[in-house]
Amino acid sequence: MLHSPPVRLAEVTCGYTEKQMRGPGKTREILGTRACVSAEMATFEDESSTSQSPIDLFNSQGIDITPNKDRGVCKIVKRHGKEGERPMIGDKVHVHYTGRLLNGKKFDSSFDRKEPFVLNVGKGQVIKALDIGVCSMQKGEVCLLLCKPEYAYGSAGNPPKVPPNSTLLFEVELLNFRGEELTEDGGILRRIKVKGEGYNNPNEGATVHVHLEGRCGGRLFEARDITFVVGESEDMSVPLGVDRAMEKMQKGECCLLYLKPKYGYGKEGKPEYDIGPNAELLYEVTLKDFEKAKESWEMDVNEKLEKAVLVKHKGTQYFKSGRYYHAVIQYQRIVSWLEMECGAGKEQHQAIQALLLVAHLNLALCYLRLREYSQTVENCNKVMELDSENEKALYRRGEARLLRNEFTLALMDFRQVLQVNPSNRAARCRIAICQRKIREHHERDKKIYANMFQRFAEHDAKVGRLKRKKEESSLVDQNNKAVKKP
Repeated sequence: MLHSPPVRLAEVTCGYTEKQMRGPGKTREILGTRACVSAEMATFEDESSTSQSPIDLFNSQGIDITPNKDRGVCKIVKRHGKEGERPMIGDKVHVHYTGRLLNGKKFDSSFDRKEPFVLNVGKGQVIKALDIGVCSMQKGEVCLLLCKPEYAYGSAGNPPKVPPNSTLLFEVELLNFRGEELTEDGGILRRIKVKGEGYNNPNEGATVHVHLEGRCGGRLFEARDITFVVGESEDMSVPLGVDRAMEKMQKGECCLLYLKPKYGYGKEGKPEYDIGPNAELLYEVTLKDFEKAKESWEMDVNEKLEKAVLVKHKGTQYFKSGRYYHAVIQYQRIVSWLEMECGAGKEQHQAIQALLLVAHLNLALCYLRLREYSQTVENCNKVMELDSENEKALYRRGEARLLRNEFTLALMDFRQVLQVNPSNRAARCRIAICQRKIREHHERDKKIYANMFQRFAEHDAKVGRLKRKKEESSLVDQNNKAVKKP
């Protein structure tokens, strides 16, 4: 139940506005979305036009869908949806709805705003009745919900539109739903089967105890109980996607994770599981228990330095074995611990600076291998804030810029490398490549502009010919008229 009910159902609590929930842009492509209420869909007025009151109607036809069966939310299906899955906790759902009081007065409707309402179901973003109701629906289904006050706006109501202790009627259409994206690239999709306890999550370095069931193409290839350290799942042959999801889970949670190849077994596959290259995986994961690692603020500088050395070695192991994403996680931990530290004395300060420099240098190299060139440049810049003439940082930044076709900037970096170390042969080779690329680029520009100017000249010549022809034609007409005059 929302403690501070909003004016509309569509608005949310916890500091989020409706606009923030929907995300940028007003245009959405949603499978099954209707631009307006269909003629076939009966309204609540149709239901109330009969001699039977809404309460009597739900008492005779309604199904209790509350978990504890207290008839706090009852449902009547008006149109059945497609057979198949129903939304799970955390899913991103698109719905149309209309909310009314028992007297038939409308207090809110997504149709009035001419676009569906989007929410993550089961997260308390709307009143409890809607979370329960939507999770009971199938795609395309239209239903009526009768919601008692304790599942709606309670004793406070939602003035001025919803009086205190109001029982509400909702008509809801489920248009579409999809799992919750845990990464910006959409590579990990989560669907929660069983909600976890409390609000604590494992952090980086936490020890987690989980049950895993992995499937590929519908085939179960592993089922096991496993304990691993978050950020070091590779040591136990647990896919990166499962590792990254841990920080979003609570104790007792059971969820489905849909993993793209990048977050599964990648280009190599997993021969021992008979999984080929670039396979998508489905994991069912239950977080049985976990012990959190110390947060940064719980450690003093000496402890951070000791841990940073160990983590650096772990990152180097991952890098050498080609596990660049796992290596990135380790080096980022060093940065998160030390970037705001100054140290108590000169020796401590130098140790911090040295570890930060190595971490950023190694991050730059990892991102170079991963072809994330913007991140490479960013980390090289961080190194050069600590050491403006760092040869490796200059070279790696040049490499990233060369691969981004920023030939002039890359040339400047490689020339700086030679200023620091004139015997760097690799930099000399890269300078030659940059110079050749710049020449090729200029030649292409010349051809483009030459063709452009040629087309302009041809166009002008054609216009000139037409103009002269028109003038000659006009002159002939004038002469002919003059001859015909008496």
